[in-house]
Amino acid sequence: MPDNQHVLPHALKVPAIKKLVGKRIILASNSPRRKEILQTFGLAPEIVPSTFEEDLSPSSFEDIHEYPVATATHKAVEVYERLVEQNPDNPPDLVIAADTIVLTHAQPSTSQTGYSVLPGITQELLEKPTSKEDNLRMLLDMNGGVCEVVTGVTIAFPILQAPGYGLKSIDERSLVYFADNPRHVVQAYADNGEGIDRAGGFAIQGLGGLLIRKIEGDYNNVVGFPAASFFQLLDLMVEEESDFLDI
Repeated sequence: MPDNQHVLPHALKVPAIKKLVGKRIILASNSPRRKEILQTFGLAPEIVPSTFEEDLSPSSFEDIHEYPVATATHKAVEVYERLVEQNPDNPPDLVIAADTIVLTHAQPSTSQTGYSVLPGITQELLEKPTSKEDNLRMLLDMNGGVCEVVTGVTIAFPILQAPGYGLKSIDERSLVYFADNPRHVVQAYADNGEGIDRAGGFAIQGLGGLLIRKIEGDYNNVVGFPAASFFQLLDLMVEEESDFLDI
């Protein structure tokens, strides 16, 4: 796709979008969900999946919310550096990377109840289930409860100083409330297999939506990309960094 077609005609004519016209925009992910969300809001980036192994240790982070941000940052840097090496005359203007994780329970700030009166409740990282049985176990654990979906987003863009690119990151957090579903419904969902390749073992935009009572926060974040916060970040960068997207 020619660089000037990355911004679609229906995109809102806000300052950041106007600056992206004619730029080379990269999505460092082959997630169809992230691609669809960006296209909904008027961006059709080149798809260049990152080769980063995603092997960071969650336990090495004092705050687990920094973990997806760090993974997204590694993805953005890997793709940016690879594309510059491949074609120094046509570097990317913007590389977008994201990583979404699911955590059991919500932070105390989202509830009237502090952790001090709830000893033993900690946030655990929910990886992708390894099997339908593992998916069922995971969903039964969350049934009638709450999980937190966190997406880290990092953008990489050209700057004049070494190393030649700048980075900016955000993390977005949403709470997902599961209904108190009958076991046969949870079993049927696990048997369906939709949740196998999803962090937390469910897809809210698919059949998994049947298990959910409500969410607090950005719905798109739960799907995999917090579009509203991402575009706010771009507008903020245009406002605060005079040479953003101009190099």
